[in-house]
Amino acid sequence: MRLRKARGLGRTMNYPGRLFIVEGNDGSGKSTQIYLLKRWLEEQGYPVFFTEWNSSELIKAATKKAKKKNLLTPTTFSLIHASDFADRYEKMMLPHLRAGYIVLADRYVYTAYARDMARGCDPDWVKNVYSFAVKPTISFYFKTPLEVSLDRILSSRPQLKYHEAGLDLGLSNDPVESFKLFQGMIKSNYDSMIEEEHFMVIDATKSVEKQQQKVRKAVMDHLRDYVAPSVSQEEQRA
Repeated sequence: MRLRKARGLGRTMNYPGRLFIVEGNDGSGKSTQIYLLKRWLEEQGYPVFFTEWNSSELIKAATKKAKKKNLLTPTTFSLIHASDFADRYEKMMLPHLRAGYIVLADRYVYTAYARDMARGCDPDWVKNVYSFAVKPTISFYFKTPLEVSLDRILSSRPQLKYHEAGLDLGLSNDPVESFKLFQGMIKSNYDSMIEEEHFMVIDATKSVEKQQQKVRKAVMDHLRDYVAPSVSQEEQRA
């Protein structure tokens, strides 16, 4: 059976809110940047909703258990994370976008594209799975050399995580070597999406301050005509 041609993210944002997302390899520093952006926007008085990858209250316990017991195949790995995303998207992201909030997401569908394809899943299939999602207002891609990412991770904890190193794929028995091979494929997948998905590339080797300045400027350029939700909208959302 032939797969239908991948649709990707065909839906444009037609909601009063804004959706800003960050992507990048593990250790790219994207989580630090979106945290700083969140705090700054809140200080400016903007209504902000934050969500992160693999955090659905419905799904995350099952995902953690399956990973711990190494039960996931590339296909089930993809689908369980897609279920997590769909739950958060429909229950949290969309309602807040409709209510006019600024939604910040630490990883979006492009994480699935990059990781699942590195695990051998069909690119068209993966894109079709996530085709229900809207295109972000801005997709920030924090581009980092693998050695830099690796150094950052190992400076914050003693060892690499099993799945972030791709040890489930049998690429190498050495965690560091496996990490380089697996994350290298992920990085190549991200790089191949830059033009097609209109990523805003951030040089993640720059200082935290310089990266944040670029992020804030880009965000503010998309908030010039933004109208914050009224009290009645917030009451309706509560």
